[in-house]
Formats: sequence, C-alpha cells, structure tokens
Amino acid sequence: MKTFEVPTREQVSETNQHIFDNLKKGIGMVPNLYATFAHSDNALSSYVTLQSMKSSLSNKEKEVVNLVVSQINDCIYCLSAHTAIGKMNGFSDEQIIKIRKVAIDFDAKLQALAQFVKETTIERGHPSQASVEAFLEAGYTKAQLVDTIVLIGDKIITNYLHGVTQVPVDFPVAVAI
Repeated sequence: MKTFEVPTREQVSETNQHIFDNLKKGIGMVPNLYATFAHSDNALSSYVTLQSMKSSLSNKEKEVVNLVVSQINDCIYCLSAHTAIGKMNGFSDEQIIKIRKVAIDFDAKLQALAQFVKETTIERGHPSQASVEAFLEAGYTKAQLVDTIVLIGDKIITNYLHGVTQVPVDFPVAVAI
C-alpha cells in the first residue's frame, strides 16, 4: 500500500497553513488526520466548517455518535481521539467501553441514541422503524435525528480517510474490545 505522509505546515497551501495555525492555537496541535485533509486545498476547510456546525446534540451525545460509528467502522484513530474527548466530556473509561459496545446501562436515553446510530451506520441509512421510534420515544426530537445523521456522516468521512491513509495515531491508543 502507498504510504501517506502527514503533511507539515510548510507543505500545505496558505489557506491550510492558517487552519493549521488556528488548530495549534485552539487545541495545541494539528492532529495527523486533520493534517491529512490538507493534501487537498479544499477538504480541510470544508471539514473544519462541518466540525464547527451548531448541533442540537450535547457534547456527550456527540461523543456517543462518534464512538459508536468509529467502533462499527473499526477506526482506531477516531476511537482513540474520541476516547480522549469523551473523557474530557465526563465519561469514564468503563462508560466509554459500554458506549462502544452499545450496552449503555447507565443512561437509557444515550442507549436509544447509540442503538439508532449503530443501526443507521450498519444499515447504511436504513435503520429499523423500531430504532427510529425508540430514539424519538427516548425524548429526542426530529431536529436531533437530523443532527445525528449529519454527525454520522461527519464521522464516516474521518473513519474512511484514516482507513485509506492509515496515518499514525497521535492520541493515546484506545483499548481493543
């Protein structure tokens, strides 16, 4: 397989250099997967725009989506990144494993979200009607359903980018389950 190098700031367009600078200022680093988007003059800015969209989901709910999709797609990069982000948002190591297994016994509403995300991802946008109904009956709105689908798409993009490029993971590596 062709090796994908992680581009440095000096190797990317001026627009991407500014995004690198903002990432470094904001989070202290340019994650390898973000840098990989910068092979394109347009993809990194498009992805950052997608990432910064407002959402009706809470940060914890977003991490449930990110972890479930990344587990299904077997993306060690995204599992590692979102394990770290999940911890920053208050999840314990044990809870993160339960989220990844879609066995959330500590929050019924998050379980309904995780089940909907799992089915939607596995069935490529065709979850069971029961899963959709359980999602809505758990207290989620139609707006949150739409935002969940957008977030699933967001995570599929990064899962696939890592799956193709296999750039090094630059977060503490998530445990295998």
